[in-house]
Amino acid sequence: MIDGPFFVLVVVGILGTGLMAGVFCAFSALVMRGLAALPPAQGVAAMNAINVAAVRPVFMTVFTGSAVLSAMIAVVTFVVWPADGKIELLLGSALYLFGAFLLTIAANVPRNERLARLTPGAPEAAVYWSAYVREWTFWNHVRTAAAAAAALVYLLALA
Repeated sequence: MIDGPFFVLVVVGILGTGLMAGVFCAFSALVMRGLAALPPAQGVAAMNAINVAAVRPVFMTVFTGSAVLSAMIAVVTFVVWPADGKIELLLGSALYLFGAFLLTIAANVPRNERLARLTPGAPEAAVYWSAYVREWTFWNHVRTAAAAAAALVYLLALA
């Protein structure tokens, strides 16, 4: 059974990964659909503004903090090697670290950087916009599922 400080670490990991799953889900279900409905120049400008606003302490603390917690949970699992839940703890850590955190760096951030280099009203921005929305949203669905699955398997580790 997981107890003491390790229990608290896992509970905070559940909260962090679950919160990130919710943020990612809201983007896929609401924000990206709304932006896609705008004319390309407005969608590009709005998404660029959102990407600037995202790199602020509140979001970055939850996003990177959940990665740090996932790494800590993995390390503590290897050190403590609990009788129950070790597979779930390691799987939850891998899901968030690879499926949400590193995927963001590898798939979503490069698209954001390319979008930021474009002038919102320029023809190349309009051409890129539809591909951006489709690709960015696809990878966002993946990281939504990964973060939600991480929270779920962390929770199962405590059951």
